[in-house]
Amino acid sequence: MALFIRNTLYTGPVRAVILDWAGTAVDYGCMGPAAVFVEVFKKFEVAVTMDEARQFMGLAKKDHVRSMCRLPSVSDRWKAQHGRAPDESDVAALYAQTEPLMVSAIERHAEPIPGLLEAVAAFRGQGIKIGSTTGYTAPMVAVLAPAAQKQGYTPDAVVCASDVPAGRPYPWMCFLNAVKLQTYPLEAMVKIGDTINDIQEGLNAGMWTIGITQSGNELGMTRQQVEQLAPPDLRRRLADIEQRFKTAGAHYVADGIWQCAPIIDEINQRLARGERPLPAG
Repeated sequence: MALFIRNTLYTGPVRAVILDWAGTAVDYGCMGPAAVFVEVFKKFEVAVTMDEARQFMGLAKKDHVRSMCRLPSVSDRWKAQHGRAPDESDVAALYAQTEPLMVSAIERHAEPIPGLLEAVAAFRGQGIKIGSTTGYTAPMVAVLAPAAQKQGYTPDAVVCASDVPAGRPYPWMCFLNAVKLQTYPLEAMVKIGDTINDIQEGLNAGMWTIGITQSGNELGMTRQQVEQLAPPDLRRRLADIEQRFKTAGAHYVADGIWQCAPIIDEINQRLARGERPLPAG
């Protein structure tokens, strides 16, 4: 990589993309993690909905549990069952059940999303490195990464929430990817993910961001379920997700990873004009 000194605008091409895992690269619909949170609360005799479980996807998994406990609807049900609102000791107890169940679920949901391998090949054909971030912890990734590798997907860098001081929306996982990939400046990198937290993570890191609408957590449907939707219904749902992503600051949105290669070409054109993902200064 040519030396870049921060005294002029960067006008080179994209040098790295940072992919989320579930819902972006593997596990169409982000089905594995959501089901685990429902099951964990059930073990404590508190029913939670899939919508409540999906609301905080993208956070580090313990932060996810903590955020669910703070939902008024969940807190009220917990209070009705246990006589008090959930506290930090309950978060710890819930999370202790979450990690082993998540590890088990991950192995069953490691199938690459259609178009992933082709997109990765297209990126690498342009000399682009592939990084990754996730709300999963090291024991979870220790299961996920080899399972995905067996099916053809191996990013050049893998960073998880337990590798850094705090997970999303903090930018630390993106920064550690930049270090591992030896990639600079940050505007030469693109964060791709399927949650608001992914977008905020990329923006906070000073990267371009692409929000994934159809294959990810926000729609929360398997490929088969998506194919069974009436086209007008699917378009309406994807438009709603797109609007939420744009409101959060996403530079681009795509149905799935299969649509991202042309977006990288567009970002290259913007970089060549001296544009940056965030205002200078």
